[in-house]
Amino acid sequence: MTISPDEERPVDLVDDDELEILPDQTVDDTDTGWGRWRDDDDDSRLLEERPPHW
Repeated sequence: MTISPDEERPVDLVDDDELEILPDQTVDDTDTGWGRWRDDDDDSRLLEERPPHW
């Protein structure tokens, strides 16, 4: 049986806690990704979107 060079090469193992494979939330899944920005005070938006029967 022959050993290939890939089997002999050293492999540095990385701590899994430091490696981020996928982010928890993508940019498309945020208000900015949808073309909106969030204000600190959300009252004005809620009053603007209030139904007419209120």
